[in-house]
Amino acid sequence: MRTEGAVFHQPSRYYLWRSRVIKILTYLTLIAIAVIMLIPFLWMILGSFKTVREAMQFPPTFLPENPTLDNYREVFSRLPFARYYLNTVITSVIPTVITVFTAAMAGFGFSKYRFALGSFLFWLILATMMVPYPVTIVPLYIMAYRVGLVNSYTGIIAVNLSSAFGIFMMRQFCLSLPDDLLDAARIDGSTEFGIFFRIILPLTKPALATLTIFTFTGNWNAYMWPLLVINSDRLRTLSLAIPLFNGQYASFPNLVYAASTMAVLPVIVLFVFNQRYFTEGITMTGMKE
Repeated sequence: MRTEGAVFHQPSRYYLWRSRVIKILTYLTLIAIAVIMLIPFLWMILGSFKTVREAMQFPPTFLPENPTLDNYREVFSRLPFARYYLNTVITSVIPTVITVFTAAMAGFGFSKYRFALGSFLFWLILATMMVPYPVTIVPLYIMAYRVGLVNSYTGIIAVNLSSAFGIFMMRQFCLSLPDDLLDAARIDGSTEFGIFFRIILPLTKPALATLTIFTFTGNWNAYMWPLLVINSDRLRTLSLAIPLFNGQYASFPNLVYAASTMAVLPVIVLFVFNQRYFTEGITMTGMKE
């Protein structure tokens, strides 16, 4: 059937060409930004395989002429790096696991249950995100000192066992889960803890992976709080050891590069293995109310 007077407009070559040019320029801009951000990491990693002569020569070279692993062995011989690594793993993994678990449970409770003062408590938790960290660090140190947590693993871990941002993030993600799924589980005889462990946790893997990356990275790179509560070299973390090592061996940049590479390696590995869940968690965690 033919429609009289119908006019079909096809996009002109100019608009097609312009959209392609814009897309190409966008990709080129993103690639350029990515390269600029990656260059310092590549310089550090490649510099860790250089000799001290190569690392200090001018003009500098990007690729090592004679790659060597002696720098990594030298770091462990000049510094109790294994001990610092263990301290950082302990003070990062334990609070990350506890924070992610408590945030998931609290987010599930705030999103799927209605109870007295529930909204008030949730907004009260969110209000703590508005308080600057330097404002709370002095009262936290006084409390830690009075209860005897200074210069101990517990003193570092205790202040990082919960996250208002994590609770908010998990609540927003749990809001996207259908209530009918939980009702069906209750009809089948599942307990509330069974629903949480068998349904909520598997379905919230993207949000859990995203929160794990954020929390672990923050704990791994923590500097101010460990600097205050740690006085012993035996409990020193990498964030405290690297600046000290840099000050002592500034004339050996190849060793500093090797130590810094080992310090950032776990965070990079964690992100690479959770990148798929991380992207999905960022895109699916909406602002649903």
